[in-house]
Amino acid sequence: MTGDPALTGAGFGPRLLFNALLTVALVLIYAPAVYLLLASFNPGMQLGLVPPDRFSLTWYAELAQERRLLQALVESVIVGAATAVVATPIGLSAALAFRAMARRRGAFFLFVLFAMFVPGTIQGLSLSVLFKVTEIKPSWFTIAVSHVLWALPFAFTVCLVSLAVVRPNMIAAARDLGAGAWRAFRDVTLPLVRTGIISAAVFSFLLSFNEYSRAFFLVGRTNTLPLYMFGAMNSGASPTIYALSGAVLIISFAAVAILLLLGRRRRMGGEVKGAEGVIVPAVPQRRGAGPPAADRRQAGGSHRPR
Repeated sequence: MTGDPALTGAGFGPRLLFNALLTVALVLIYAPAVYLLLASFNPGMQLGLVPPDRFSLTWYAELAQERRLLQALVESVIVGAATAVVATPIGLSAALAFRAMARRRGAFFLFVLFAMFVPGTIQGLSLSVLFKVTEIKPSWFTIAVSHVLWALPFAFTVCLVSLAVVRPNMIAAARDLGAGAWRAFRDVTLPLVRTGIISAAVFSFLLSFNEYSRAFFLVGRTNTLPLYMFGAMNSGASPTIYALSGAVLIISFAAVAILLLLGRRRRMGGEVKGAEGVIVPAVPQRRGAGPPAADRRQAGGSHRPR
């Protein structure tokens, strides 16, 4: 494992210390999740590790019999999908607006990110009071509203980072060829930030899927998965919740791996090309119009007046 000399130092000692701290951090992050995943293959009633030759899918098979657990899973999937569908385009629009702004960009940036720092209990309680005043009954819709507010700053940040690959001269080249604002966005910006948009949607879904504090104040008749699992842990539920946790971990890791592979394929496939490639749309020239301004400048630059 190597690192930037500016961060790790040129000597062996600083580099070793940096790698050791990084390893400890990774172990603390992933060890509990891996332990739970391995323990979910334990056929016994108690949570714990067993030798690989005793691994069993008993509790995974029992998931089909847990109706309330599956209802909570479906509720979380619905809320997460609604959150991703709403938060991602709003976050992308906010990122595009931020790049186009010439003044008060810092204030706009802080305004969008402010919801990230509002405690979930305060936001959930305030929304529950608001929905009660407006006579909106608790349901998946009320939970989705709170989760959109929670996921929007993250979707905005991911989209803003992905827009860094879109240089202003790319858009200028497309507009110079006659493309309108929507055509330039569709043919230039969107192909370049497609992976970032997908990442923002997956991130928004996972944030909603795992959120507890806001859903606690806004839940309707059916619990979300985190609420159900918290109640099941306190009441001594069967190990099927461990099997479901393992399945969720596997799906989450698979989703992240797919995103990384898509990003790698884009880099290896060379989708991000120069101004002569994907970034300039083929736009018909208007009648009576001369060659594009870029061509006129290039042609004119080769002949100097005598």
